[in-house]
Amino acid sequence: MIARDLITEEIPPLKPNEPALKAVSWMDEFKVSHLPVVNNREFLGIISESDLLDLDSISNSINESGVPLINVFTYDHHHLFEVVKILSDHNLSVIPVLNDKDQYIGSITIAKLMKVIAEMSVVSDAGGIVELELNVNDYSLAEVAQIVESNNAKILGSFITSHPDTTKIQLTFKTNRNDLGAILQTFNRYNYTVTAAFDTGGREEDVKNRFDSFMKYLDI
Repeated sequence: MIARDLITEEIPPLKPNEPALKAVSWMDEFKVSHLPVVNNREFLGIISESDLLDLDSISNSINESGVPLINVFTYDHHHLFEVVKILSDHNLSVIPVLNDKDQYIGSITIAKLMKVIAEMSVVSDAGGIVELELNVNDYSLAEVAQIVESNNAKILGSFITSHPDTTKIQLTFKTNRNDLGAILQTFNRYNYTVTAAFDTGGREEDVKNRFDSFMKYLDI
């Protein structure tokens, strides 16, 4: 999915000759803390609520107020992941979208982005979530997938989190199976470090304790 598919029609752009007070009012109405400022289709920048509240007066126009404009945007062909990164890097609630002619065509809000992500199968489909701790050099998604698939399950999605100042990484993946017992047992047998597991009800399990109980059961 790309940026042009994520544009919401709910957020209107501000004009530079409109009062700063209008910007504050719209931010309150649309529950955002940023808005794009556009002259015809020329993108001028993003206005921030925090900068507006620092003004001595918000009765002047945006141009006259001298409020700074943030020059951050995404292009309409950028992938969803790139849009998420830009929003996160700049701590924005709204990101303007430009076409290949640098013309403003709309905006994406965090709310719209979260709705789209929530509808993805990796989030919406039933299944269990597993977290593994691995050495960077030992990481092989193919091997992890093979273990999961050997238990008649599939990986719906995965991502990696790096640990600072260490060679360890954390692999988080979601399977299409609710019951993780057999999958966790297999990872244990292959000496993987499972740090957490979650069922579809969202209840976090203490994996170490469960492994210990399971191994004690096998010893009986």
